[in-house]
Amino acid sequence: MCGNHTTLGDPFYVVCCLGRKRQTHVMAKAEAMKWPVIGFLLKKAGIIGVNRGRSDMAAVKECMRVLRNGEKLLMFPEGTRVREGETSEAHTGAAMLATRTDTMLVPVYISTKKRRFCKTTVVFGQPYHPTFEGRKPSADDYQRIADDLLDRIRALGEQEI
Repeated sequence: MCGNHTTLGDPFYVVCCLGRKRQTHVMAKAEAMKWPVIGFLLKKAGIIGVNRGRSDMAAVKECMRVLRNGEKLLMFPEGTRVREGETSEAHTGAAMLATRTDTMLVPVYISTKKRRFCKTTVVFGQPYHPTFEGRKPSADDYQRIADDLLDRIRALGEQEI
């Protein structure tokens, strides 16, 4: 599952919508895993810390293990929080993981209109398999898949009332 990311609470909104039937793993910046008490709780909750800005093979391998085991993984393809009105580029991690594990991508839109202790709208799009030409996807294929995913997430937001 891949969603837009505007506030620190976005993973919680998605996880709450899904319920507790099966654990949802979430990718988060590795720095968060080092925060006192919070980092300990995040590790216990199955959060996968990733070192941003470089290839973190340990995080990639853990995500691939999660996906191959049929577990749920939530990622934010923009790689960081993006405020309303700001623009960002899609990172290719979700595309790479989906193609290497033959996993479907699920676009998720989390409403940017949030108020504490009030309902927040979370829209799940149609799952789909990313497509590419050839035997293995190229760097251009990964970027095209990532851009398409981000377009699908944003399109879900346009449906918001």
